[in-house]
Amino acid sequence: MTESATGHEAGSGYFSEENSAAVVIDRIAAATDPRLKQIMASAIQHLHAFVKDVEPTQEEWGKAIAFLTETGQICNEWRQEYILLSDILGVSMLVDAINNRKPSGATETTVLGPFHVADAPRYQHGANICLDGKGEPLLVQGRVTDTEGKPISGALLDVWQANDEGFYDVQQKGVQPEMNLRGIFETDADGRYWFRSVRPKFYPIPDDGPVGKLLRQMGRHPYRPAHIHFIVGAAGFEPITTHIFTPDCPYLHSDAVFGVKEDLLADFHGVDDADRAAELGFGNPYEAVTCDFVLVTPEQKLRG
Repeated sequence: MTESATGHEAGSGYFSEENSAAVVIDRIAAATDPRLKQIMASAIQHLHAFVKDVEPTQEEWGKAIAFLTETGQICNEWRQEYILLSDILGVSMLVDAINNRKPSGATETTVLGPFHVADAPRYQHGANICLDGKGEPLLVQGRVTDTEGKPISGALLDVWQANDEGFYDVQQKGVQPEMNLRGIFETDADGRYWFRSVRPKFYPIPDDGPVGKLLRQMGRHPYRPAHIHFIVGAAGFEPITTHIFTPDCPYLHSDAVFGVKEDLLADFHGVDDADRAAELGFGNPYEAVTCDFVLVTPEQKLRG
């Protein structure tokens, strides 16, 4: 009998409960990609430690595999259930935090979310991105600067949000106009931007699939607090993906995807100015929010 047949070949060992992770990690010694080797060794180590900690029954492990199978089967062009799973476990936000360490004063980042659409229309300042006229009118304005407060001219802001019922246009094709509540704006020489929209509303993440079922089993709700999405970028600066949140939303402290950061709470407030309201085409009083963004250069980005 050869060494291979007896399991005594180099890089092998008899599998046991005690040395399970070591035996499996030993089998990837010949991996040619060092980063893949590092990642898989850590994943194996932690996965085996998890299994030893919870000691699942065969039935429980079968249910776990069935859950992952169902999660993959429900994915389509507009729905990525694995992203939802990563989100509700806080992993998406952790990966975002690790990859976006910034100096104090820089705008905080948060998750992209599943409803961003490429190639939104470019608008001039003051445009109304609410194409169906539904919802409570909102003036959004602010500046984009560097960490020294100097304005950044020509910065692009990619903006998108849910409507006043908590739905994105891609969730209501044929109901909302295409590209409703989406737009790209460019800052002026003073780093300023402004546009018209509607006050966003909280909404549930898709919860009719395996991730929603898991949320309910864990005693959690599926809601995200009301927010507006931004991707902000400029030549010579690190782009950011972030939100601004309404400060009075009941779900700020229980966001289903852990995306809320205190610095991202914005001052949504009423404005009583009949002349300005008339200029905007709003009733008086109206809602407004000022949101400034601070970008850093690649050299300022903190490394782990």
